[in-house]
Amino acid sequence: MALARSTALVATMVLLFVVLHCEIAHAKTWTVGDGFGWTLAIDMETWPQGKKFYAGDILVFNYDYQEANVVVVNQQGHDTCTVNARAREYDSGHDRIQLAFGPNYFINSYQDGACAAGMKMAIYAKARPPLP
Repeated sequence: MALARSTALVATMVLLFVVLHCEIAHAKTWTVGDGFGWTLAIDMETWPQGKKFYAGDILVFNYDYQEANVVVVNQQGHDTCTVNARAREYDSGHDRIQLAFGPNYFINSYQDGACAAGMKMAIYAKARPPLP
């Protein structure tokens, strides 16, 4: 009886690993701003247009850590360029952020006025379609 439970537990864990591995293997990595990076040199609010983002995809933010940061905020923080209480700040200059299902909001709070000048972005991540 104990052997049967152990076997069932191991089988369940293996199945869970395979499912999670497939989800991770199908996630796409996006470099924000393409070759320009996370910068005011391009319009960050339009960069996501025409791209299909899914929950689990990875955004790579490349920037000079002495001149910028990335802050994950809520919609109000995005709309008003303010860091809200639950915001999460990244400041390494090469940050990898996994998209959650639904709306995802990002701003630069390091430089005064950068967010208001357009260094902010909103992305809606859809549910990943089932594997064929």
